[in-house]
Amino acid sequence: MFYPFIWGFDPTIVILFPAIIFTLYAQGKVKSNFTKYLNVPTIRNYTGYEVAKRLLDEQGLFNIPIEMTKGYLSDHYDPRKRVLRLSEAVYQGTSIASVSVASHEVGHAIQHAKGYIPLKIRNSIFPIASFGSSAAWLFIIIGLIIPELGGLMDIGILLFGAAVFFQVITLPVEFNASSRAINLLIGNGFIINKEIVGSKKVLGAAALTYVAAMATGIAQLFRLLLIRNSRRR
Repeated sequence: MFYPFIWGFDPTIVILFPAIIFTLYAQGKVKSNFTKYLNVPTIRNYTGYEVAKRLLDEQGLFNIPIEMTKGYLSDHYDPRKRVLRLSEAVYQGTSIASVSVASHEVGHAIQHAKGYIPLKIRNSIFPIASFGSSAAWLFIIIGLIIPELGGLMDIGILLFGAAVFFQVITLPVEFNASSRAINLLIGNGFIINKEIVGSKKVLGAAALTYVAAMATGIAQLFRLLLIRNSRRR
């Protein structure tokens, strides 16, 4: 039987086009907003590090160190090592973007400390999702090439599904961290007046990238199910 998925044009690829366009839009949005507000200093003039440190201390999280890391938008909270890492532009910057991203990562640290359920679920399935995202395609392709091993495709789809579920559960985690960030920034007076709008734009654009990743994953999963069903007819 001829499988266009492997040997030629696969018509199911069109399913991915809207998600790909959305992803490109989201990436452009986060880059433009981050770049714009990275050049807009806050009136209070606190650095991302100072904001993160004060917010962590306020929450009683004195044992979480803040490290400066290399890279562009490489900021993250590591729940395994309980370390908050900020890129140089965020760590040292006093801009709206700097304090917004720093407080967002503090939001993740607070989630971890308070046992936020979606975060606990995401952390628990991370090993499976990580393995699934890297190994799924190997199983899927072998299952397509060798019909006698078609069951491997089902395994690959299940592994890919685990990776998609990880993306789905990531959404409430990210939106909640951004909500916490805005409330903390406003409540502690780190941003005021029009700066609030800029902060929401930076965090909103970042959240959009996670929505795009989930949409792409779901579209790809649907496409794989169509391919599997068509080869069994």
